Amino acid sequence: MRLPILLTSSTRFARIPGFALRGPRTLGPGSVSSLLKIALDVAFVLLMLITAILLLAFVAAIFIPLSDVNITVTDDTGGLQQPLTRALLLFGLGALSAWFGGFLLILRHLRLIFRSLTQGDPFQPENVRRLRAIGLTLATVTAGVWVTQGLVAARLAPGVMDPQGVGELLTPIFSVLVVFVLAEVFREGARLRRESELTI
Repeated sequence: MRLPILLTSSTRFARIPGFALRGPRTLGPGSVSSLLKIALDVAFVLLMLITAILLLAFVAAIFIPLSDVNITVTDDTGGLQQPLTRALLLFGLGALSAWFGGFLLILRHLRLIFRSLTQGDPFQPENVRRLRAIGLTLATVTAGVWVTQGLVAARLAPGVMDPQGVGELLTPIFSVLVVFVLAEVFREGARLRRESELTI
């Protein structure tokens, strides 16, 4: 005994010759990944300009004379005024340059990954190395921000700025772990593709 088959609107459309329901393309030219690649290119150029400006400011700070310049660190309860020394200025500009430089490196690897996505070939061994490099860079930037904020809170603004707590590291640590898991997924995909090519 054959049971009747209920056709939904999607299955009826699928049976019509020449008609197919398709979502947006995620790989290849003209896909969502190609649009994201363009956005990453624009962000990469902007971040490169910001990093270059910060590096020029860092070099200029070595020679700019500083006299009677103060900075004020404030919070909700008040503020603390400190003299702006050359060492403090170089530390701040260096930390900002390193922070933007780290994300510039991350964007560089992401652009190369999305280039392979637009080519329709995501499971490349190079993408595994790129994802691992992104994870290491993100971990380094996170640790650098944590140490820098602790130094600023202890030396520059004691009692005004609090150092980062361990709880604030949960989200960055989770992001780093996700990137490393994705690297292993890509590694397994590259291995399966290589085995299928050998089989063929």
